[in-house]
Amino acid sequence: MLHILYFAWLRDRLGCSDERMALPENARSVQDLIAQLRARGGEYGAIFARPEQIRVAVNQRFATVTDPIAANDEIAFFPPVTGG
Repeated sequence: MLHILYFAWLRDRLGCSDERMALPENARSVQDLIAQLRARGGEYGAIFARPEQIRVAVNQRFATVTDPIAANDEIAFFPPVTGG
């Protein structure tokens, strides 16, 4: 099972901080997972329609949309962060 984490405004808009889901058969990359989440519609559709506004980590390491994913991975979605 994938463990998907949502942080900051993503968590607020979705109304949940995490979820577990089986790795979809055709999901081999972060981009594939984003497409699956966007296809849910509603807030998921709105949030994941612009993936360039979201950062992702796979197993607590920064990732890009082309990075592979596997069953039992932890995927975290969060907004870009700036520090000062």
